[in-house]
Amino acid sequence: MGRPRTNDEAVKERLVVCATEMLATRPRESVTVRAVAAAAETSTTAVYSLFGGKDGLIGAVRDRAVSGLFQDVSAVPTSEDPLADLYALAVAYRRWGRGHSHLYTVLFGGVQSFDPSGEVGVEDPIRPLLTAIDRAVKESVLAGEATSIALSMWAAMHGLVTLELAGALDTATAETAFGSTMRAVLRGWATPAVFSGLRGADVAP
Repeated sequence: MGRPRTNDEAVKERLVVCATEMLATRPRESVTVRAVAAAAETSTTAVYSLFGGKDGLIGAVRDRAVSGLFQDVSAVPTSEDPLADLYALAVAYRRWGRGHSHLYTVLFGGVQSFDPSGEVGVEDPIRPLLTAIDRAVKESVLAGEATSIALSMWAAMHGLVTLELAGALDTATAETAFGSTMRAVLRGWATPAVFSGLRGADVAP
């Protein structure tokens, strides 16, 4: 009988899942190769064989979070209404955060810093938002610098999602607060002509 493999895809998946949970719930210094391997019921050798060490494993967690959020926000269809599209992107962001709470916590808790003023990669989760904002600015729906608008939107989205995941807001309250806050942010950046039409009305269904 051959020796059981210790570096197959199942082990790799367990290591990423365990590392994600530990990074999201424990101090980062306590997330050691030995601790993750024990949680995944494998050996430290598997970590080095599959990821090259702790940094490689953390990189795999980061890549999963980045690609997951990017895929969800990129799947938001484009409509004829730039404001409705921006609101839909915010909703997709919240939905991904609620559905992947550990990945969300790791992504925005230190493994990956968010810098909308920095260089945007091909699969950076901020890219769909910046693209939609650029369109809204070009169509004279929003007025302002795209990265500044993105930062204000992200601050609102991140703050509300973080509070919800922490249990500070129940689902109904979070739903209402998210909708009203994101609409208010979009109204705040709207051009005067668009703003007058938005007063007292939602910017999205």
